[in-house]
Amino acid sequence: MKKKLSKIAAIQMASGPVVQGNLMQAATLIKKASAKGADMVVLPESFAIMGQNEEQRVEIAEDEGQGLIQNTLSELAANLGIWIVSGTIPLKTDNPKKSTASSIMIDNKGKQVARYDKIHLFDVVLDNNEIYDESATTVPGSDVVVVDTPFGKIGMTVCYDLRFPKLYRKLVEQGAEILLVPSAFTELTGKAHWEPLLRARAIENLSYVIAPAQGGYHVNGKTTHGNSMMIDFWGKICDRSSKGANIIMVEIDLEAQRRIRNNFPVLEHRKL
Repeated sequence: MKKKLSKIAAIQMASGPVVQGNLMQAATLIKKASAKGADMVVLPESFAIMGQNEEQRVEIAEDEGQGLIQNTLSELAANLGIWIVSGTIPLKTDNPKKSTASSIMIDNKGKQVARYDKIHLFDVVLDNNEIYDESATTVPGSDVVVVDTPFGKIGMTVCYDLRFPKLYRKLVEQGAEILLVPSAFTELTGKAHWEPLLRARAIENLSYVIAPAQGGYHVNGKTTHGNSMMIDFWGKICDRSSKGANIIMVEIDLEAQRRIRNNFPVLEHRKL
């Protein structure tokens, strides 16, 4: 009898500046994903707030382990019996003008089991004159995080991290089989780079890539690219969305992945 495969869902949103409204929509989508059989649900970056400015995100920052956003997700996880990854939420730091961009993993009992703080911060000027200065309000992380879960070993990353392949190789060296990339890619950069970068990270690491994204027009006047994707260890796009609120899902076949890694041992062939 074939072993039942775990299902991981990714949620796409177009979040706004009102936390409670975003939480209500996230809860609705999480429940729908659970009803479809998801064992784990991953939210996009900044799912709880896409404010008029970055200072609004700092204003709603929570203490680690408690607060409206974290409590809501923990209660949902426990009530539904599923794992939830927060995308990112702002947590307080010693600097009152800065927060972290933290991805929190919660198990099916509602317990926080891992935290990853976004390492690479988005400080750029785009050709359409959009300016981003994430480091002005965000304290970067430094720790590489791999979590051993019932669905496989999961490496945690966020958005701009996607452009730095050495981080993903470190995750795989620590055993990662599934790579999470909750994101809020801009429309401009997303059109050019989102899909090729995601598929590259999957292919070069022979790993699943789970990439929930913000997708749509936001009250702050900016547009995110959307196109949330589920990509397997061979670079195949298993499911994707375009714009707006949506749920996508993939079955995790670790036996097939391990067979490919054994027969096509590119991870062992690296010379430099």
